[in-house]
Amino acid sequence: MPVFRIEIACRSRPDRNDDTTIQLRDAGLEGVERVIASRLFFLEGDLSSEDAERVARTLLVDPVIETSTVCSEGREPPPAQPEACFEIHPRPGVMDPVAQSTLAELRAADYPIDSVRTARRYRVVGSVKFEKLMATVTRVLANDCIEQVVPGSADVAPAPKPPECEFKLRTVAIRSLDDAELEQLSRKGHLFLTLDEMRAVKTHFQSLSRDPTDLELETLAQTWSEHCVHKTFKSEIEYRGEPMPAPCANVGRPDGDGVRIHYSNLLRDTIARATDELIAAERGPRCLSVFVDNAGIIAFDDQWGIAFKAETHNHPSAIEPYGGAATGTGGCIRDVIGCGLAARPIADTDVFCVAPQDWPIDQLPAGVLHPRRVLRGIVKGVADYGNRIGIPTVNGAVCFDPRYLGNPLVYCGCIGLIPRDKIEKSPRAGDLIVLIGGRTGRDGIHGATFSSAELTDTHADEFSHAVQIGNAITQKRFLDAIMQARDSQSGCLYSSITDCGAGGLSSAVGEMGEQVGAAVDLEKVPLKYAGLRYDEIWISEAQERMVLSVPRENIDAFSDIMRAEEVETTVIGVFGPDQSASPRLVIRFQGAVVGDLPMPFLHHGHPKQRRAAEWRRSAPPPTGQHRAGGDIITELRKHLARPSVASKEWIIRQYDHEVQGASVIKPLCGPGFGPSDGAVLRPLLDSDRGIAVACGIAPHLSDIDPYWMALASMDEAIRNIVCVGGDPTQTAVLDNFCWGRTDDPQQLGGLVRAAQACYDGAMAYGVPFISGKDSLNNEFALDDADVQRLADALRAFAARDDYDAARFAASLEQVEQRLLQTRRLSIPGTLLISAISIVSDVNRCVTADLKAAGNALLLVGGMPVTDFSPTEAARVHAALAAAIHDGSIRSCHDSSDGGWVVAAAEMAIAGDRGASIVTTESDHAPFEELCAAYVVETADAGTLRERLEQQGVSAAPIGRVREDRTLVVDDQAVPVDELRAVWTT
Repeated sequence: MPVFRIEIACRSRPDRNDDTTIQLRDAGLEGVERVIASRLFFLEGDLSSEDAERVARTLLVDPVIETSTVCSEGREPPPAQPEACFEIHPRPGVMDPVAQSTLAELRAADYPIDSVRTARRYRVVGSVKFEKLMATVTRVLANDCIEQVVPGSADVAPAPKPPECEFKLRTVAIRSLDDAELEQLSRKGHLFLTLDEMRAVKTHFQSLSRDPTDLELETLAQTWSEHCVHKTFKSEIEYRGEPMPAPCANVGRPDGDGVRIHYSNLLRDTIARATDELIAAERGPRCLSVFVDNAGIIAFDDQWGIAFKAETHNHPSAIEPYGGAATGTGGCIRDVIGCGLAARPIADTDVFCVAPQDWPIDQLPAGVLHPRRVLRGIVKGVADYGNRIGIPTVNGAVCFDPRYLGNPLVYCGCIGLIPRDKIEKSPRAGDLIVLIGGRTGRDGIHGATFSSAELTDTHADEFSHAVQIGNAITQKRFLDAIMQARDSQSGCLYSSITDCGAGGLSSAVGEMGEQVGAAVDLEKVPLKYAGLRYDEIWISEAQERMVLSVPRENIDAFSDIMRAEEVETTVIGVFGPDQSASPRLVIRFQGAVVGDLPMPFLHHGHPKQRRAAEWRRSAPPPTGQHRAGGDIITELRKHLARPSVASKEWIIRQYDHEVQGASVIKPLCGPGFGPSDGAVLRPLLDSDRGIAVACGIAPHLSDIDPYWMALASMDEAIRNIVCVGGDPTQTAVLDNFCWGRTDDPQQLGGLVRAAQACYDGAMAYGVPFISGKDSLNNEFALDDADVQRLADALRAFAARDDYDAARFAASLEQVEQRLLQTRRLSIPGTLLISAISIVSDVNRCVTADLKAAGNALLLVGGMPVTDFSPTEAARVHAALAAAIHDGSIRSCHDSSDGGWVVAAAEMAIAGDRGASIVTTESDHAPFEELCAAYVVETADAGTLRERLEQQGVSAAPIGRVREDRTLVVDDQAVPVDELRAVWTT
């Protein structure tokens, strides 16, 4: 079959400072003048040369700016100089959305096409050594997990065909293994089950007098993974150590120099307990679904509910940032689609925790991607997926810390709108198991168990099969189709729906069929390519797939809708085929039973863990002032330039935050495009009722006490909600914990303290948790050489003056000590709190930009971040929210990282207006990090102060808005434009 190679090149001369050129120069490649990039398409099919030329000319090329060159199999590509030219090709089997879209268009145009592949070609102009070029390209431009670099030009030849796989049922001789062999099987087989869990599996199959099939063992590993079952949070834990702070509702009993607290189930006794008690007391928004579905749901009005979910995609993003983040976003969107009988996604959120962007390249541990490449990749992945599917990304944050070097954190969230009569779902016995969306491949295998493992310098090779590349267009198609099937005139055409997340069909069908059982025929599953084993088909996490329970009488109408939207639909089995016995999960392949598991054992057979946790306080590092001395304007410039404070506009501008037309307050605000505290959406365009969404995260406080870290994160999320007009009494939150190894008692003790803070904060603030997720074992194992090199690099980094080093330097000793002892780099305990709130009238919302000269500025509230009363903080939030609602406040911005003077400067930048600030009017230091603190602008300071102080809330006058564009702090002046330049550089 003929093969054609089409190269698409730009007509104009590329910019000498284009992104690829900059990346190579930043990587230390000397002699690069410029890089000329082009796109490659390989077409295979019964095409003529004229067909290939026509395809290039009419479909692939923009004739205004591009040209094309076509050559066919057997003909040499255009001459290339191997020392300066190279191509980057996806590895066989890797998802290629551009190729898929091109293939679909060509077939729609009646071209006899068999396959399409894409690649990228680069020509480096300059004096560059070939060996160094190839080494740099492999490290900077290509990802060896999913791509291969070809020096010069690849041959014009057919794509490699995967081999056919002969069916052979495989069993694992587990009954004869001793403990050491069970542990070895768990690790080498990528099961990542504990010894007790492996023993439970062994005992179960001993009772059946047979060994498990490989598929049965994989199914148990996926279902019992930390990712799916949250084993640590559901463990029985005995905590010993430092007493909990005064707000704690669980004081424990004295135990030597500390306390002892028993948790029978950490999740149930803290986070879930708070929600149960708040619902019983009718505090907070009305909760319609919590902790039982793919997302939590609160009431929006009498007819609609709001679904909210956030997850992490950390390990895949460490290997392949673009694909990991894109599929993290896509997966969270599917969680919302799979919530109830399907919510319609209306907005995305994202939060990234990464290492500093100027980390020295020669001080990277083996197997670690450079932080700059990680951040660029995850931003691009989130942007591409959200933009292509047509969902606005409206809120987020970025944190920087060297300890995220080996384990970047990628939080992705999604908000959906769902009819309140479509929240309940349940598959019925006799319903068909229907798979829709993308096809199944090897991508994503062991995704769930991989997330339970620590990373090492071999993870890119060992877990490359866990990396996925998504296709947003496929997901958009089935989203549209599902909405039609849900809202059909004859009623919803399906009885239940869920996504194929981690664990693939194993998790989706296994979870849906827990109460009724299920039988699946794997040979019916559509595949991307031949050669997959039955166990690979079953556990693959290949993207853009949903599983539905469809009554037999509805299958024709359901299939018609899917077909009209070009969504592939396949019946792969039936729910509840045998109601005479306890429900079972039966998996067949080509007529043979390859798996048969009782649902009770699958979902409840894993042994409950009992853990010992302890936590002892170390010397607390300072958290207030920047270390460097100097005048206040110099300090202000340094804070505005800090990576955690500086503008994220370069990220935000890559997102479409206005698609769907519902965003009222956007990520940037004011004529100066300053930072918004949160976002406001109007889900129903014929109503002024809205929702506010915001987040809080403070990982640096974990070095002091994870309890205060968690409470400060909750307080920040609520502050950000209040700042844009949300109602703190109608707010719900999500928890997303990312932690190190919880088999370390000290690490587990920190997690316990953070979970306890979640209970205490939720009760004080009146905000229920409605959903959550945890990602544990975020550590990177190092060899001896990397340990010492990394320790030296951390010490040098903490000594720098142009980074927020004071905070990190104070905790460096304990970080370095643990690094040298364990040979692992652990992330700081990190909790993301995502908040969503009801806004009764979006017209009453406010933004952070200064509005009018002469208005007064007040510092409202203010409490230290590591010793405050959440009950008193709640009083501040409620009082300020009421003042915003009645129109007393013109602009509002929370004071957090950087302090209240930084907050005032950001308001000036956003409003493109000056202000006069007097720091001596406040009891708080200018750059002190605070909780329950706001800088507000008002036209009637006297009335507002009196009103707030009557409610026990302090309101210090700190200045006024100026006529000009100058910020004056005490007796020092600086142009607002100069501050903006520092903040955005």
